[in-house]
Amino acid sequence: MAKQNVAEQFVDILTRAGVKHLYGVVGDSLNPVVDAVRRYRGIDWIHVRHEETAAFAAGAEAQITGRLAACAGSCGPGNLHLINGLYDAHRSMAPVLALASHIPSSEIGLGYFQETHPDQLFRECSHYSEMISNPQQMPRLLQTAIQHAVGRGGVSVVTLPGDIADEPAPERAAETALVTARPTVRPGDAELDALVEMIDGARKVTLFCGSGTAGAHAEVMQFAERIKSPVGHALRGKEYIQYDNPFDVGMSGLLGYGAAYEATHECDLLILLGTDFPYNAFLPDDVKIAQVDVRPEHLGRRSKLDLAVWGDVKETLRCLIPRVREKTDRRFLDRMLKKHADALEGVVKAYTRKVDKHVPLHPEYVASVLDELADDDAVFTVDTGMCNVWAARYVSPNGRRRIIGSFSHGSMANALPMAIGAQFAAPGRQVVAMSGDGGFSMLMGDFLTLVQYDLPVKIVLFNNSSLGMVELEMLVAGLPSHGTANKNPDFAAVARACGAYGVRVEKPKDLAGALKSAFKHKGPALVDVVTDPNALSIPPKIKAEMVTGFALSASKIVLDGGVGRMLQMARSNLRNVPRP
Repeated sequence: MAKQNVAEQFVDILTRAGVKHLYGVVGDSLNPVVDAVRRYRGIDWIHVRHEETAAFAAGAEAQITGRLAACAGSCGPGNLHLINGLYDAHRSMAPVLALASHIPSSEIGLGYFQETHPDQLFRECSHYSEMISNPQQMPRLLQTAIQHAVGRGGVSVVTLPGDIADEPAPERAAETALVTARPTVRPGDAELDALVEMIDGARKVTLFCGSGTAGAHAEVMQFAERIKSPVGHALRGKEYIQYDNPFDVGMSGLLGYGAAYEATHECDLLILLGTDFPYNAFLPDDVKIAQVDVRPEHLGRRSKLDLAVWGDVKETLRCLIPRVREKTDRRFLDRMLKKHADALEGVVKAYTRKVDKHVPLHPEYVASVLDELADDDAVFTVDTGMCNVWAARYVSPNGRRRIIGSFSHGSMANALPMAIGAQFAAPGRQVVAMSGDGGFSMLMGDFLTLVQYDLPVKIVLFNNSSLGMVELEMLVAGLPSHGTANKNPDFAAVARACGAYGVRVEKPKDLAGALKSAFKHKGPALVDVVTDPNALSIPPKIKAEMVTGFALSASKIVLDGGVGRMLQMARSNLRNVPRP
């Protein structure tokens, strides 16, 4: 058997670590690795049109499968394009290995063509970023990078000069075992005892859940039943905690609805479960707070804690449930459930008034119809901005659906690239990208990737010809909107010109039929829905200083909009809530 070169050894190790796809754009310094992928079974090179798409796609694949995913960029500008998607993957705790190929090793530090220093540039968006400057560093350096990405949850970057990739690989005395899954983490007995004492001593307890509750739905429900606690959630916790939840009081934050805000502020003890919820203005400062998180660096960085518990949510609750005293007083829980249902009742009508005649279409109505027609195990990828609002309020989780987006990094243009990775990761599932016209047009070139691979991704384009969330921020700041208008083409015609299915919807009566036709189409499809740019209104007493980046914070914010089927869910799932 011919001796491996470094590139072949690199690909061999990735394959053994479970990587199925390597997303990227080819280039000279990357050619040895791309050629090795061509010759290896079990791993495919996915040619995208922009490296940012490659990183977003890898991050989405990792989130869907829970396994290591990978992307690559050629030297200089090529791998620099990865950085935004890698930031998103890292902040989403998605295990991603990024290959940043480099200029010839003999030229490093001499101002060579396309020279950068990727081993330094990627350090802020990775757990590990190192350069292979000698073949003898293989395979140990790559294995270390993989173990950082999988073990700590996030990105590792390996910088590899093209000439080093072509050199003979070192002999390996033995196959080194690779870490491909994370362990459970149990808190210490002292922390568990302290938390039990706090819970038993509190009359009103509220649980607020994030993405760290993934896989712990049953334990959260059992715990809430035992301590008679309302359960709220952050956006990243929605898909894991909202369904089959008789304790649901909705979501807090800018996109929030229901009684989550009241439940977190009117309790005696607030327990944060697996959430790094960034908007501390929505968290109370006058109640006791305990936080449970598998990432110790997350503990206490959003609010002042009375108790920090280091452990994963599922294991922690398994330890807690038999130890806490069962509460019998449901008055706080029932009061919050009633507030939640009443709050939903008040806003659900916002999108139901004359929707069959409203032109341009209410985006709330579009999201509601989409939610009803999409598959029960659909994967939704969601653009940052107003699409976050519609997904938060209208997409109904059920334990099988997935909802992913740039919820921590907040990048535009993520929905289409994430849909690519999600569809490669789950070829048998329906993948729906909820895209805004601003985000879609930013990385629209990779619509051609859908066509090239005949990926059956369905893009539902909320086309209001504006950067709607930015307009909202300007409005609240007392500024006239400026630079937010988009002069758009007929995106459906663009889709058809690219060789995909495309349909444009301008009237409500055409919406359901257009979505059904797109979903039946076997290849990529785009539904260009012309939506009302003035769909979002806000209370008149919000002050300019309440704008903080993406959040309208410093007070409780209520957006005037519907909540789709959530009222129906509340009425059917929440016990002891009076029916109309």
